[in-house]
Amino acid sequence: MAVDQVKPQLVFVHGIGRPRDPEKELAEWKRALADGARAAGYAEEISALTMDWSADAAFAHYGDLFYADDAQGAGGPEEWDEEQGAITLGLLAEFVEELLELPEHSGNRALSRIRAQLGPDEQAQGVGNAARTVAAGVAALAAVPGLNVGLRALSRQKLLSIVSQPGRYLHRRQPDAAGRTLDRRVRDRVLACLDPARPAIVVAHSLGTVVALEALAEYPGAVPLFVTLGSPITTHAVVWPLLRPRPPATPEAVEAWADFRDSDDLVVPKRRLAKAMAPNSRGVQPLSDRMESATLWPHDATTYLRRAEVAEPVMRTLAALAAPR
Repeated sequence: MAVDQVKPQLVFVHGIGRPRDPEKELAEWKRALADGARAAGYAEEISALTMDWSADAAFAHYGDLFYADDAQGAGGPEEWDEEQGAITLGLLAEFVEELLELPEHSGNRALSRIRAQLGPDEQAQGVGNAARTVAAGVAALAAVPGLNVGLRALSRQKLLSIVSQPGRYLHRRQPDAAGRTLDRRVRDRVLACLDPARPAIVVAHSLGTVVALEALAEYPGAVPLFVTLGSPITTHAVVWPLLRPRPPATPEAVEAWADFRDSDDLVVPKRRLAKAMAPNSRGVQPLSDRMESATLWPHDATTYLRRAEVAEPVMRTLAALAAPR
């Protein structure tokens, strides 16, 4: 790296929240990315990546915010209000719709019954009804015969977490003592890992792609590369219409956006980001890459990071930032 150049940042943003050890997660994500870099032909650059010589790496951890003792909704559906229940119900319904569109589940009567039970209808309205409908839908989904092994292996609690935490974030309530809503506190965790004086590569997964998109919309620094993995951003029932700011557009800070979706990733809607997202003033839009599945449950962040397709633009951008100017 040239003497007069500043050291870049590499910031990882995780998906659905659970309390994590940020240092351990950072090490795991970097190891996974190193595997992908090796597969992409960057074996000689791996040490610089893992030792933070090419960029200062950080893991933006916010999972604990969903589990704080005083967090409304942290205990389960019985604590949701009507709006949060409606958001979560919509997410679950769209999740089942995505399942039904897969060739292997087309005409699956059990899934069709679950989709019908999820509404929309007047009986599903109200705090108690929405909560009971979501809980019953998750339990029924976990028991459906014929689903792939990866999905069947998910516990009811994890399924509930997948659909409920995006709802809690997009609900934009649950203020702390200072009046900062849950979504505001989550974005602040991401922004705290970024230094506007240095270029940043931001790699976000799942719910983290929604968080990072909104955080970067207010970020004044330069982001030469934004990478999204397994993103639910274009979930049309609830995520897409609730994004801020509106209309959804590539953040001004972003100079390039690479979006990756596994063909069997059930969290990713069929609607492609590249067609949905408006460009920023530079004309930057997401470049979406659909990858063939390599595992039974391909949604995990480290599974994505081990793919050569994902590692290649990250390593290429790091090399470009290190080149003399």
